[in-house]
Amino acid sequence: MTDTTSATGPVTVVLVHGAFADGTGWSGVIERLQAANVPVRAIVNPLRGITADSAYVTSVFSQIPGRILAVGHSYGGAIITNAATDAGNVVGLVYVAAFAPDEGEALQDIEAGSTDSVLNAAIRPSNYPTGSGAGTAVELSIDPASFHDAFAGDLSEKDAAVAAAAQRPVAAAAFGEKNGPPAWKKLPAWAVVATGDKAAGADVVLSMAKRAKAEIAEVDGSHVIMISQPQAVTDIIMKALQTVT
Repeated sequence: MTDTTSATGPVTVVLVHGAFADGTGWSGVIERLQAANVPVRAIVNPLRGITADSAYVTSVFSQIPGRILAVGHSYGGAIITNAATDAGNVVGLVYVAAFAPDEGEALQDIEAGSTDSVLNAAIRPSNYPTGSGAGTAVELSIDPASFHDAFAGDLSEKDAAVAAAAQRPVAAAAFGEKNGPPAWKKLPAWAVVATGDKAAGADVVLSMAKRAKAEIAEVDGSHVIMISQPQAVTDIIMKALQTVT
């Protein structure tokens, strides 16, 4: 249990979305936390790479007064793993169908070990300007025709189509970049493992959660478990809050 005896005031829950998504995916969780009078913020994850995104999220954490419970979905789990190492006000980590990498690991190598994930076959590359002259880099999105099956299998076809149309691409470099020292080695962790996760892969998500010594809740649902099962995710966040406060 993290020592928070020198800190006062409520803990703010900070929600960090993953690739192919934005903060609106947390809407059901936010509604429930607000109903319980829990301070909560869903922040923007730039989706440009582990180092850049972690630095950005660290800066956001550092500007939020008081203590923070960092919650990451999917790729957002890798970002809180890195960002919370450098942000002194994070008191716990919650992984939601999320990566919890160790130092020196790349997400593409972690994914290569999954037998549950079908995401690679659904990915489509495109180019974006880097801002350095005429230079470009590759970013990835999910083929809308495959979005439901690969990413959001327990949403309706209609809702999955809306999410597919609104998805935010992630820089391909994000999956090849090495991760830094993980915050889960010094902070308590909880994990929601979606048993039907075909994106990150339920097998690798569970394996990483066990390695991080997280308190694990396995929930029947897809990779977007915070959308399809917001109460189950909120319950874990509330349990974490009770521990760190």
